[in-house]
Amino acid sequence: MRRRRVVVGMSGGVDSSVAAWLLAQQGFEVVGVFMKNWEDDDTDEYCTSREDLVDAASVADVIGVELEAVNFAAEYRERVFAHFLRDYAAGRTPNPDVLCNSEIKFRAFLDHARSLGADAIATGHYARVRRDASGRVELLKALDASKDQTYFLHRLTQEQLAPVLFPLGEMTKRDVRAIAKREGIPTYAKRDSTGICFIGERPFRDFLAHYLPRTPGPIVSSEGATIGEHQGLAYYTIGQRQGLGVGGTRDGEHAPWFVAGKDIARNALIAVQGHDHPLLHRREVTAIDMHWIEGCGPALPARFTAKTRYRMPDAACELRASDDGVVATFDVAQWAPTPGQYLVLYDGERCLGGGVIDAPLGAAEPRFETAEARACTATG
Repeated sequence: MRRRRVVVGMSGGVDSSVAAWLLAQQGFEVVGVFMKNWEDDDTDEYCTSREDLVDAASVADVIGVELEAVNFAAEYRERVFAHFLRDYAAGRTPNPDVLCNSEIKFRAFLDHARSLGADAIATGHYARVRRDASGRVELLKALDASKDQTYFLHRLTQEQLAPVLFPLGEMTKRDVRAIAKREGIPTYAKRDSTGICFIGERPFRDFLAHYLPRTPGPIVSSEGATIGEHQGLAYYTIGQRQGLGVGGTRDGEHAPWFVAGKDIARNALIAVQGHDHPLLHRREVTAIDMHWIEGCGPALPARFTAKTRYRMPDAACELRASDDGVVATFDVAQWAPTPGQYLVLYDGERCLGGGVIDAPLGAAEPRFETAEARACTATG
């Protein structure tokens, strides 16, 4: 009997390495694919693709599987990076990892895997899938809550999820590293990657300046006083503390400054003092460009939990429909919801989908007219 062929995305990290090993142990015919998706200024200083390919090849040799290197740089630039630049130019803060999954790792890669005769594909993501009798697929949180990556997978479709295996979904990160060490997998101690998906770790402002012009302007307080100068609204995100160049200490009137908004019309960056400033908290978050994993959304209004950032805990909210998306009203105000990031919705352990956090940048931010106007903005 022919073994089922599983094509595994092998990045050279410990997670995908152990995912491939587990599938080989389960009797699948495993084929590894290393994806190279970035070529611009691809130097050893910032982008480790050559080192990662060597690591993936070493793992494939230990496991005893084939490894193929595939270049998706053109697809990445067209489907992910172009969107990334448009959002930053508009003053939003996109999350390229989400689009990278929906457009590259589970679309371009899936298409290539099918050309290799794959019966299924697999990655080292921490997530789970559950299939019902009709074949419909649910995306579930990983057992290891601290590593759960469903936030980044929430825009996958039924077609994309149908052939997917997530071997690490029932495991903890500690278990994964222990297996890798026990089995002599050379990436067992390799640190987790950070930075922009496939682009790597680099000084972000310098990187963005290669593609978007610097447009300096004032940094202003919520009362309208000029307190500094920014290098361009694209280089800052809501909730940002570091890199403002505005003095402040931890306590009292000299508390640290945080980015609270952007006034596009005036090219002004709005900053407030203190992590708990009311302008950094919102109970209502609007999302557009909604995607529902099961194809259609739930009946609304209804209560769910949601995340406005990957590292934030789920928060209870009431979800209602709006003209072009949804509005989530949280039981407890959320810290620094950021236009361009994602509102991701959950029903228990099941990820329902999500949408892009929206805000009318400029008009919806404090305009300094009155204290009453600032208070309305803070509670809106």
